[in-house]
Amino acid sequence: MAFFSTDALNTGVRKREVFGWAMYDFANSGYTTVVLTAVFAAYFVGAVADGADWATFAWTAALSVSHLIVMFTVPAMGAWADRHAAKKRLLMLTTVGCVVTTAGLALVQPGAVALGVVLVIASNVCFAWGESLAAAFLPELARPQAMGRVSGWGWSLGYVGGMLSLGLCLAYVLWAQAQGQKASQFVPVTMIITAALFGLAALFTLGLLRERAEPQAGREGGWRASLQRLRVTFGQARHYRDFMWLLASTAAYQGGVAVAIALAAIYAEQVIGFAQQETMLLIFVLNIAAMVGAFAFGYGQDRLGHKLALGLTLVGWIATCVIAALSTTKGQFWWAATIAGLCMGSSQSAGRAMAGMLAPPAQLAEFFGLWTFSTRVASIVGPLTYGAITWMTAGNHRLAIVSTALMFVLGLLLLIPVNMQRGRTAALTAPELR
Repeated sequence: MAFFSTDALNTGVRKREVFGWAMYDFANSGYTTVVLTAVFAAYFVGAVADGADWATFAWTAALSVSHLIVMFTVPAMGAWADRHAAKKRLLMLTTVGCVVTTAGLALVQPGAVALGVVLVIASNVCFAWGESLAAAFLPELARPQAMGRVSGWGWSLGYVGGMLSLGLCLAYVLWAQAQGQKASQFVPVTMIITAALFGLAALFTLGLLRERAEPQAGREGGWRASLQRLRVTFGQARHYRDFMWLLASTAAYQGGVAVAIALAAIYAEQVIGFAQQETMLLIFVLNIAAMVGAFAFGYGQDRLGHKLALGLTLVGWIATCVIAALSTTKGQFWWAATIAGLCMGSSQSAGRAMAGMLAPPAQLAEFFGLWTFSTRVASIVGPLTYGAITWMTAGNHRLAIVSTALMFVLGLLLLIPVNMQRGRTAALTAPELR
């Protein structure tokens, strides 16, 4: 427990509460790992849509619709949560929504494209809402100088959860295949496994995490008032210019991260020739690398500086895309996947910590809602661009992955103007809320 020193925590915060907060990363990582990356994505393209030319585009379009919904709801939801001190209440509701709709994916059989699309949209919206609300607790728990470290604890534990979900699913798939079962028989069971583990692990979060915010008395509390406050926040953009530059950078580089999450299994199977069980093993190892990256960089970014740490991971992402595009063997692609894992954990952790440093203490849910807004913009542009390129080029995934590298280059360029010290000062001298 030496790594989890109370010196990193704000006064009054106990280790078990941080454990509860980190367990939400543990809980929801199974969803991204199994549903969006390793199992259901490839199953949707290859079995539900029967490998049609439009299948990859349909998958990315479904994800894009979910991200659009999140974009236009989560900032106002965050503002409402700040007004009512309701982050935890909303977190409980979104968690239930994601667990139920993930379990519902078990009903999707070959040919049921519409049902699959609806359930993927619903589950991913609930996932994104919950992710934003959980992230907003970070500045309440961690001291400013340890924000990266505590964020890294959560992301690294999250990848353990992803590996556990995927490991259980992989064990079941191998058993089912030995019994002669088809994907339409064993994939639905993996959805039930993922949903059950999500729900059980989230109980630790809901039981241990405290709502420290106080309702903001004397102000209107409806969604209309929350939208009005968002307009005020955007009107003060010059005061928060470093946070705005971070949002712009995030909107660029997270597009590439979204491609890795949504399309890694499809690329491995369609281009490199991985079998489904090989893909699941690949994603399992990727999660190990991501766990190491998140934990190590959590400490490293507090020493190096958040901006430099994030910049280094973006360089690694660019290298990943180039190696993946040039890979012709499974061995070569393993190198790309390993680097991607290290960069994924560290870039996600660094981005969340930077947002926590630059967010005003009285508007945490609102500003993390804006951060989530930028990640969802990226999650639309990245995978949808990838899917459109493969559709227009009759399945040229290599060209699509090269285009992904440009998103990381743009993210790196937009990161340059960010000044963390100036941005932190702006957060602590935020204009009075009206």
